[in-house]
Amino acid sequence: MIRWQVWVPLALFSAFLGVAGYQLSQPKDEFIHSTMIGKPLPQFDLPPAMEGVDGAATTNFQDGKPRLLNIWASWCLPCIAEAPHLETLKQQGVEIIGVAIRDRPEDVAAFLERNGNPYSRIGSDAVSAIQFEIGSSGVPETFVIDGKGVIRYQHIGDIRESDVPMLLEKLREAGE
Repeated sequence: MIRWQVWVPLALFSAFLGVAGYQLSQPKDEFIHSTMIGKPLPQFDLPPAMEGVDGAATTNFQDGKPRLLNIWASWCLPCIAEAPHLETLKQQGVEIIGVAIRDRPEDVAAFLERNGNPYSRIGSDAVSAIQFEIGSSGVPETFVIDGKGVIRYQHIGDIRESDVPMLLEKLREAGE
């Protein structure tokens, strides 16, 4: 009678280890599939993030030209790391519209002074309303938006040098 009471927990533990081992051996999917891809940008009209720049609105993405929408913040360290790569994209002819999250105008200005300004417009999302509405969970995050205002691709995290050709390709595809 004691014998089966010893073996049942051991069998259950072995089954657990087998299931866990199987799950760990499966290839992982590193792409987070956004529910917003293929859907239009939500309606927004953000005020300028600082003096001397225009704010950002949904209508800025509906003139037939694909663009990048970059969600960022002056207090975001990975945003500093991606700044030179955004500048590279700008030099390649890419228009980038920024949305500064929970930021102050003086901090936005100081960030751009230190790291360059690749943006044609920068809207201020003081309470992260637009950030969450488009499915962004953090900063930085970049979206490829086609010329009709439809989200075609979501890049989570900072843009690295190796991401630049891929983003150029995604923009080309969004323009077709």
